[in-house]
Amino acid sequence: MITRRQCAILALTLPFAASVPRSARAEDAEVHIDNFTFEPAKLTVKAGTKVKWTNRDDIPHTVVSTNRSFRSKPMDTDGTFEFTFMAPGTYDYFCSLHPHMKATVVVE
Repeated sequence: MITRRQCAILALTLPFAASVPRSARAEDAEVHIDNFTFEPAKLTVKAGTKVKWTNRDDIPHTVVSTNRSFRSKPMDTDGTFEFTFMAPGTYDYFCSLHPHMKATVVVE
């Protein structure tokens, strides 16, 4: 149960909560798959960022990390895959259906 004091504190702080930027979660980022390429080919993000890949090609593609930290299923046209990068590092990835397609996510 909330005490009167807790309720008063909450009432005073709530109006300010909406104006404080959310720094606990990094911004989301996007990668597009188009014409057998990942765009951007190198993406730099902060730890905690969710990256979303969208396949804009007419054929299926995958997103597979070379260090096995993430792997998508084949994505048809307009299919998506998301992964949240929690640990800093360099994550190289490729399309397992078209191994010449390569890219990198750098997490700071």
